[in-house]
Amino acid sequence: MILIDQPIWPAHGTLWAHIVSDSNLDELHAFAAVAGIPRRAFDQDHYDVPRERWDELVRQGAEPVTVRQLVERLRASGLRVSQREKRGL
Repeated sequence: MILIDQPIWPAHGTLWAHIVSDSNLDELHAFAAVAGIPRRAFDQDHYDVPRERWDELVRQGAEPVTVRQLVERLRASGLRVSQREKRGL
């Protein structure tokens, strides 16, 4: 299932949300491609999406969840990449 958290992350003059899959990255990449989200928005386990797209992505099937729920379900799926892993430590 594709999940989306609330757009609360500030950067580049807007707020950002994350979309993830709680089952596999192929599902996530397929959803992003259909939604027109560029691959450069992918950060190892999620896509960053601006708040302006949030309602549209929910209409396209992303399930709104809290940040905590998103992280918990991503961890449970085995797809979570920690900040430490992203930094290569």
